[in-house]
Amino acid sequence: MPPAAKPMPRPATVYATPAAPRHRPGRDVKSVSDVNAEARFLVEERFGVVWIAGEVSDFRAYASGHWYFTLKDRRAQLRCVMFASRNRFLRFLPTDGLAVVLRARLSLYEARGDFQALVDHIEGAGEGALRIAFDALRAQLSTEGLFAAERKRPLPRFPRHIAVVSSRDGAALRDVLAVLRRRFPCVRATCFHVAVQGPEAAGQIIGALDRMERMRQRPDVAILTRGGGSLEDLAAFNQEVVARRIHAAAVPIISAVGHETDTTIADFVADRRAATPTAAAELATPDRADLERGLAAQAAGLRRQLALRLQADRQLLAATRRRLVHPARALEQRLLRTDELSQRLTAAMTATLRRLAMAQRHQRALLARANPLPRLQATAQRVAARQAQAAAGVAAGLDRRRRQVDALARALHAVSPLATLERGYAVVAVADGSRWGKPVVAAAGAQAGSQVTIHWADGSRSAHIDDAKHDAP
Repeated sequence: MPPAAKPMPRPATVYATPAAPRHRPGRDVKSVSDVNAEARFLVEERFGVVWIAGEVSDFRAYASGHWYFTLKDRRAQLRCVMFASRNRFLRFLPTDGLAVVLRARLSLYEARGDFQALVDHIEGAGEGALRIAFDALRAQLSTEGLFAAERKRPLPRFPRHIAVVSSRDGAALRDVLAVLRRRFPCVRATCFHVAVQGPEAAGQIIGALDRMERMRQRPDVAILTRGGGSLEDLAAFNQEVVARRIHAAAVPIISAVGHETDTTIADFVADRRAATPTAAAELATPDRADLERGLAAQAAGLRRQLALRLQADRQLLAATRRRLVHPARALEQRLLRTDELSQRLTAAMTATLRRLAMAQRHQRALLARANPLPRLQATAQRVAARQAQAAAGVAAGLDRRRRQVDALARALHAVSPLATLERGYAVVAVADGSRWGKPVVAAAGAQAGSQVTIHWADGSRSAHIDDAKHDAP
């Protein structure tokens, strides 16, 4: 709104800031800001994340990308905000009168004391029944222990055979095969074509897993994958029979169903969940480049020292983060305030617009100076430099030890009796129970009638002493 006209100054009137009221001893008096801040903390801690059903009303999309609307039913209404960082993942634009089910975190806008919901996901009310069935089955299978971490099997480090259960017409299968060829080309891949949506999808998925386990060379790991879609499109992967078949599979299963934001029952019951088909292929195979670099691994003692150092640094970083105030909460409040100022600026006079624009630029400059990203990047560069320095020191130490071992081996070979035998000499020994026997170093050591063994470089022969005559050289 435009600013009110300034009244004519009156010399007899003096305006001053009112003095703080005197409070009786023992009375706890709070400011409005303190009350709103404490109320916001209590609301966020008490409710956490909730699912809410209702009808969209008064929907507004601001130039900043944020959405503001009201969710209502027959008896009440709730103000809602969905920031641009969250609504960019939504595949449709809500409209007034649309029945929806949303996931939100309840909070309080401190500047005006408004109770509101900070929304991070919206789906059509038609998916609400599927969502209820999804939650019920998830709770049931979780109670039975199908999601327990201790029953999930580790993935083989070097698989020789991988099965891919997907539709041959989808991009997910092509992505998986491309990553397998790039990362681990020696692995064998067997593709099982199935429908990934529709009434026949669940039966085909179960049949593919049955055929996979009957193969003569059973795969070491299987990837179950498809592209993204609505909750209805992913219904086959939320069925109980599919979940129990994955749980009973004889080989580890990697589930990569939908996009990163999609979650299915198959993801929970599988031995490993991947956000995308590409990530599933990366989980199933080692990277050839990483294996080549691993041939120059560090000595075990130095690895332990480095691990202890990294653990100490992580603990220090975690302790430092706990002491810092996370800027996300303050940033949400500032985003709401920015939108409110933007609406007022569009209706203000040209002079007021110029003044508020300068104030907005000042606020953005303050936010830019408070951005912790440059410091975090500098810290990450220092950590990377230290890791590279440590790796170089380990490589130099291993090379030095290798040269020392080679020198000792050459010196040992120089004094070896086998080297002497290779020059044409022989060793005469009498049997004493050992492999070589006792060497005869003088003629008196070989009595007449004794049995001796003569050793050459390429073998040995037995001999009999007939004459024990000793002739001095």
